[in-house]
Amino acid sequence: MTVRCAWETSLPDYVAYHDDEWGRAVRDDRGLFERLCLEGFQSGLSWLTILRKREAFRRAFAGFEPALVAAYGETDVERLMTDASIVRNRRKIEAVVGNARAVLELPAGLAELVWEYADPEAPAPRKRSDIPSRTPSSQALARKLKSHGFRFVGPTTAYALMQACGLVNDHLLDCPARPGSGPGPISRV
Repeated sequence: MTVRCAWETSLPDYVAYHDDEWGRAVRDDRGLFERLCLEGFQSGLSWLTILRKREAFRRAFAGFEPALVAAYGETDVERLMTDASIVRNRRKIEAVVGNARAVLELPAGLAELVWEYADPEAPAPRKRSDIPSRTPSSQALARKLKSHGFRFVGPTTAYALMQACGLVNDHLLDCPARPGSGPGPISRV
């Protein structure tokens, strides 16, 4: 029986996220915008905190529809600052609104820009220590996003986005959830 990547076995929330979502290709602007925002909110916090608040974030930010979020004003920011169901960090909330506006300004859309930095040929990690926290591609993606007015998008956040959305495949080599690894039971131990 094969065992999945080591980081996600501690809690059911992590197991479900690992098995069903992390590393799967996300190719639409709304989906990428949501993950970019959540990765920004995660900065300095536990991913588990963000994962458990994801539905609240979706409600607070209009399902992460960029056009709807881009229309938020100061009243909306103040409302969100009182919403205990999300992370109440003014700079991060304002970044989400600004990033929504930046998405709308991209000539070919967010998906087109982000997927230019995909690295499908990256070597499969054999152990957790083989997985970097940033790469030259994530540094370039962060620079490109910043050049278009995005905030809270440093190279580590950009790499987390790349991992989460399938631009790189950082499931360990023997993990059955690794895209392309073929079918096989995942140990729930």
